[in-house]
Amino acid sequence: MIPDLPDRLFTPSQWSRLRELADLGDGRVLTEFTSPDARARLAEIEVLITGWGSPVVDEEALAAAPGLRAVLHSAGTVKGHLSPACWDRGVKVSTAAQANAQPVAEYTLAMILLTLKGVPAAMTTFREERGRVDLLRRFPGVGNHRRRVGLVGASRIGRLVAEALRPFDLEVVIADPYLDPADAAALGAVPLPLDELLATSDLVSLHAPSIAETRHMLDASRLSLMRDGAVLVNTARGALIDHAALEPELVSGRLTAVLDVTEPEPPAADSPLWSLENVWLTPHLAGAQGTELHRLADVVLEELARHVAGEPLAHPVHAEELGRIA
Repeated sequence: MIPDLPDRLFTPSQWSRLRELADLGDGRVLTEFTSPDARARLAEIEVLITGWGSPVVDEEALAAAPGLRAVLHSAGTVKGHLSPACWDRGVKVSTAAQANAQPVAEYTLAMILLTLKGVPAAMTTFREERGRVDLLRRFPGVGNHRRRVGLVGASRIGRLVAEALRPFDLEVVIADPYLDPADAAALGAVPLPLDELLATSDLVSLHAPSIAETRHMLDASRLSLMRDGAVLVNTARGALIDHAALEPELVSGRLTAVLDVTEPEPPAADSPLWSLENVWLTPHLAGAQGTELHRLADVVLEELARHVAGEPLAHPVHAEELGRIA
């Protein structure tokens, strides 16, 4: 992982627990697996705790680590740094994706409530007029009463968002090819085909994985289905949206967007996304930040304790899942 990440992940008490569970050697962080020093250290390890910035654990790294039994990832997706060879060799893999999903769901909930309330437009109007605003006349269609929220993807985050929306008087619909009606009902939501969801929702929030089948799933045709004045929230991956098609919809003011991820990321310096008043652009902050990193460390420590005790991991990643998960 990146060199300064461990001290951001682990509190002093978490460091103490980590040392109780494992021999950390000299405690240095590996940032590459190719140098003689790194190879010597790999030869001694049984468990890798990985994080953001991890080098790829490929066939060569595995050959240098004959005793490797488990990789415990302190973040979400493992697809960027673990090669299929890890599963082929029987290395156990765990992820803190469920813990990282919690702050993303919290961010999404906040943005749903704020944007449906019309906060972005009201803030802009208030700032421009610097006086009393006749809200009922200027923004008659805003509010969080009986509006339809469409969730694209019943992923970990999508499910948490659906659960978080239960206390509010909002109608929740979900589009996901793997979700059956009973599961949707258990989430308090109604399953819909994607195109119908886009055409009938006041707000659409993306929670699908970035895989070949979902690249640019929201293209010009599908974006055109969205209602005038609808809100699009993306906390998943920028590649889910064709940004060349999205920008005209936003420049025209027909749609409002909350974009925590974009393609490219960050947007080009001359992108209109930076200056549009109907776009809330945030720097990929929905996932774990600051104190929220300690939640990820808790998961790693719990998984390490299970491994030490010879118990099954609580958050395993299986090879057969890789084609459809984030």
